[in-house]
Amino acid sequence: MTLERYRGTRVLVTGHTGFKGAWLVAWLLDQGADVMGLALAPPDDRPNLFRDLGLAERIQSRVADIREAEAVSTAIEAFQPQIIFHLAAQALVRQSYAAPLETFAINVMGTAHVLEAARKATSVVAVVCVTSDKCYENREWVWGYRETDPLGGKDPYSASKAAAEIIAGSYRQALVEGSHLRLATARGGNVIGGGDWSDDRIVPDLVRAIQARSPLVLRHPAAVRPWQHVLELLHGYLLLGERLLAADDAAVGAWNFGPARANEIPVRQLIDQALARWGGDPIAVRVEASPLSEAGILKLDAAKAEAGLGWRPLLSLADTVRLTMDWYRGYHERPASARALVEAQIADYRRLAGTDSHARNDEALA
Repeated sequence: MTLERYRGTRVLVTGHTGFKGAWLVAWLLDQGADVMGLALAPPDDRPNLFRDLGLAERIQSRVADIREAEAVSTAIEAFQPQIIFHLAAQALVRQSYAAPLETFAINVMGTAHVLEAARKATSVVAVVCVTSDKCYENREWVWGYRETDPLGGKDPYSASKAAAEIIAGSYRQALVEGSHLRLATARGGNVIGGGDWSDDRIVPDLVRAIQARSPLVLRHPAAVRPWQHVLELLHGYLLLGERLLAADDAAVGAWNFGPARANEIPVRQLIDQALARWGGDPIAVRVEASPLSEAGILKLDAAKAEAGLGWRPLLSLADTVRLTMDWYRGYHERPASARALVEAQIADYRRLAGTDSHARNDEALA
């Protein structure tokens, strides 16, 4: 897939100052898109991929809060995007316990504000609304959830993502059906990759522990998650958006983007592989059980994306860990290399994804 449809296309990315948003903007720029970002300002108390990539100088970047409907509609009206990738969110489970109302306001009403502004904008023909694998009612199944499984969520974050899916479904079925606008939602697994510096995320916590030579604290070491590299998920978003831009009604609806079954492993196993890839002296790992409820096992079934979009995961777990830890190692040694590291990994992944078959090529991302 060449994704050539994005060349010259006006693309709005909400949440562009975040981890996934910055990677997505970098890829869109590589495709020749005209990009605008809409998000809160990045935090000043830690590294930030948006800043490290110099994106403020390379795109139109607008600081705004999606909880403010007028700010969202004003930005969309000014830029006149053709497609919106809505990634802005409160994205942390533990933070949702500390600030449930904020989580609901951002993830639920913020999503509604973006969709309503898109509905009223004549320029917008496609929206990819990003939610989460945690939008499903978790039953601790050993098989992957499908797009037709019930939505739900015990913790405020998961509940907010289920609610965002319901709101998107309402817009899709009642408010934009038959119009110029085509809307899809994307549900991804546990994403890892270089440049994530968020609190309470396993890989950033690990990297900080390595750099500080301090113990790594795990809350749920036996919890099984569908680990996937950020480029795998973004490839799914871009393929989906391309189909929506082409006015393909078959692309409308909900889509899972999950990794291969071999990538569904417990937290502790991921940590062991990441530490082995980093090398050097080992660090201590200890367990401090959390009283907060989190799913013990979570998997996604991405058969629909494979059949309907031609998307499938291309990276093994070893690939995923290697790309992630090599990025952090390179950044650790030379922070100014962030942009070169991102662009090199995007270029390598594009070569892999652009082959005429999806057979594994162990040398493609070496």
